[in-house]
This record gives sequence, structure tokens and C-alpha cells, in this order.
Amino acid sequence: MTPEECLPESLRGATVSRISRGLSGAGVYRVEANGQRYVLKISAETDPLETWRSRLAFQQLAADAGVAARVVHHDEARRAVVSEYVADRGFSAFFSNPKTREAALQKLGQLIARVHALPLPAGAAWKDPRESFTPVWASLGDFALPTFAREAIDRVLAEEPPPRERALVLSHNDPNPSNIVFDGERLLLLDWDSAGPSDPFFDLAALAMFLRMDDATTSVLIAAHDGTGPTAVPVYFKYARRLLAAVCGIMAFQIARRMGHAGGEVSAESAPTLADVYGGIGAGTLSMGSPQGLWAFALGLVRAIDA
Repeated sequence: MTPEECLPESLRGATVSRISRGLSGAGVYRVEANGQRYVLKISAETDPLETWRSRLAFQQLAADAGVAARVVHHDEARRAVVSEYVADRGFSAFFSNPKTREAALQKLGQLIARVHALPLPAGAAWKDPRESFTPVWASLGDFALPTFAREAIDRVLAEEPPPRERALVLSHNDPNPSNIVFDGERLLLLDWDSAGPSDPFFDLAALAMFLRMDDATTSVLIAAHDGTGPTAVPVYFKYARRLLAAVCGIMAFQIARRMGHAGGEVSAESAPTLADVYGGIGAGTLSMGSPQGLWAFALGLVRAIDA
């Protein structure tokens, strides 16, 4: 099967070029035809059909609500979805610029609020991330991880969660900066593969963790989501932020190992922070597609547990 075979008749003969291959095995392609651009995503052949249908339904719901790219075509037999291409005008610059940071925070909180307002599927149930990642963590028992990283992750996974404060919502579940697009006016979320029911604080905590927000900035983000004034950062939110840093670190360590990284000892003080990792990516000295880039990212995530 070729990418061209996954396109509708109106786009046959288009120029198709690979953008990336996702961690799930999905292939992502840029499609150009008649002066228009689209994105084609072909899920792995092993992807269960019901899972693919669920993800498509979430993306269509989100697109109808204006928080995801519009779905142009889908092909169930080939597990393929064609979406509109949204030109990114630089969310990172929008967020990091002191003159536009407040506006970026407001848009971020409001974006996630619109996602959380989407209807939950009937019978939706929440699964504690520890249930999924504790077995993965156990599989890394013979991997040469730094002592500080192993101790930090063990501590978080063993932590007794505080009582949840909010009802479940439909969540994106992976709002990392690479999945946020700013077209100059709107913020949109890409990659709805992980969407499903969750505590609303997890999407917000992921943003706070990946974007290295301090408590004051985090409070503004939560207020923008809730439509209220800033208050103290809730206890459960802080727990969610620690847990997400740990489980994302586990996943990055696992991928780094799979890509051939040998591991090794390093002190917490000499390990890179997320700021170091982002700086290396921007300077071209680190790549998230390399074993060393994933290793550095994993270390930065673990350091973010107690940041």
C-alpha cells in the first residue's frame, strides 16, 4: 500500500512527502495538490480498528469545536485520515515573548477548556497512568539508568495520590509543544491518538511541565481554563505534574534504549534540564530522533519532577 492509495480521488496525483513516523508506527505525510496542502496520517496495520475509530471520532468532535484540524477524508480499510494543513506561525515564540505571553496563556487555557467541554463517550472510564507505565518501568530494571533518575521515578510511582478534585472530562492527553499549532489567531491541537477520559488537571499539568511554568504562571493557566481569577495551584495538580514528568521520562528512556542508547550514570546536577534540551534542539546540537536526544530528554523530564 502506498500513501497515494490512501487519498480521495480528488487528491490523486498530488505531491506526497513524508513528515515523520510517530512512536506508534503511524506514518505522517504532507500532501500538496491544486495549491492546497493537507496532512495524511496512516496508522500502523496492527492498530485495532475500534481504537482507530475512537481516535477519528475524537478528532472529528474536536475539529467541529474548532480545536483540531478539519478532517477532509478518512479511509477505514487503510486506517488513513486526511486533515487540513494548518501553517504554524510559531507557538513557542508567541509563548516566550514577554509582550505576548499573557495572551498565549489565555489562549492555552481556553483551548484546553474547549477540549474538556467536548462530550465524553458513553461508559468512558479513567485509567490511572501508573497502571500503564509501571510495567514499562519494570522492563527497564536491567537498563543502566542514573541512580537519581531511578530513585525519583520510584518515589513518584509509589506516592499515594491525593484525592481527585474534579470530574472526568474528554482530554487530549498529549498537549506537548510539538502538538500545539498557532496560526496567528487560533491555537489548535494536533495528534489525537491519546485522547480519552482523564482528570482535567492532567492536560493542564502537561502544559505546565513541558513549558516549564512556575506556580504563578501555572495559576494563570488554570484561571484561564476555569474562567476565574488566579488562585493557589491545587495539590492534585502538583501531583499530576510530578506523575506526568515521571511517566514521560519512562517512555523517553524506553525509546532511547530501543534506539540503541547504552544508558549510564550521571548526577542530577550534571544532567540536562528541559531548558538545556530545548536549547540544544534549537541550536541543532540535539535531535529528538536520536538515541542521545531521547536520553537527554528523559533526564530533563526526571529533573522536572522536583522543579
